[in-house]
Amino acid sequence: MAVERQGQAAPDAVPTRIGQVVLLHHAGDREEARQRFLDLWAEIGEHGDPLHRCTLAHYLADTQDDPADELAWDLRALTAAEEITDAGTTSGEGSHVVRGLYPSLHLNLAADYDRLGHRDAARAHLRRARGAAAALADDPYGQGVRAAISRLESRLGEDGGGTWTPPRQWP
Repeated sequence: MAVERQGQAAPDAVPTRIGQVVLLHHAGDREEARQRFLDLWAEIGEHGDPLHRCTLAHYLADTQDDPADELAWDLRALTAAEEITDAGTTSGEGSHVVRGLYPSLHLNLAADYDRLGHRDAARAHLRRARGAAAALADDPYGQGVRAAISRLESRLGEDGGGTWTPPRQWP
């Protein structure tokens, strides 16, 4: 019985562990954060809980040095998010959380594609980010994501899609 309870409690610890690594990353230890995120990814696995994979990949992307690697992690985050909303694999709360992440997920992809010179893909994801922004609350997170969407829209519109370097950490 105790083993079963431990197995059930382990997934609940994942968001806390991700949050601890996010704090480490925000404190400036990017290399250590990347390694800890990768260790967590190895634990969760490619077929682990989609909400955990979405959250972890979303943050792991921000620790990458290569824009192509950042894009790969952002795509993993979006794929996991789509598993949650399409298949209903988590509780209603998980789906609600993911709806709130979609604007940031698409914004990150737009920025990734822009840095890699794929302007059409950047604009497509930027439109999706703008469309998904209605799910955001009018709180500091929502305001920050909306402001970042507006900045990228302005940047892509000003010079026909010139290269924009966003901040390393998205809301």
